[in-house]
Amino acid sequence: MTVTPIDLFPCFLHIHQGGGIEAAPRALDDERGGWRLTVFHAKTDADVHADHWEVHPEAEEAVSCLIGKMRLYLRPEEPGRQEEEIRLTAGTAAIIPRGRWHRMELDTPSSIMALTLPRGTRLEKRTAGPPRGPEPAAVALR
Repeated sequence: MTVTPIDLFPCFLHIHQGGGIEAAPRALDDERGGWRLTVFHAKTDADVHADHWEVHPEAEEAVSCLIGKMRLYLRPEEPGRQEEEIRLTAGTAAIIPRGRWHRMELDTPSSIMALTLPRGTRLEKRTAGPPRGPEPAAVALR
């Protein structure tokens, strides 16, 4: 088997249950299953859908800031509480608990890496005003 370099920015790496790893072009409707490693450049908050909450009900998510500075926000688990803010700088990562709503914002343009099991991932449009409770009306991505 020949080993060749893979450009991670235009593709996903799919990590399958049996231990195989496959590089494939990015597609939101990808149904390959298994874990997915994503690496991307983000110049603005729109590149990280900062105006949406995201949740992964099937697994935790590891998010790493490879280059730049960014913030992760965790939605409060109880109504009336504040969002939790986690600051990430180049070379740092955070593990987001399974089923925890989260979002990102950039302090500077950044390169980001994320690893999760995408099955069941949902997005919810963030609304202005105080944070809402943990039971949103969400749109399924998978």
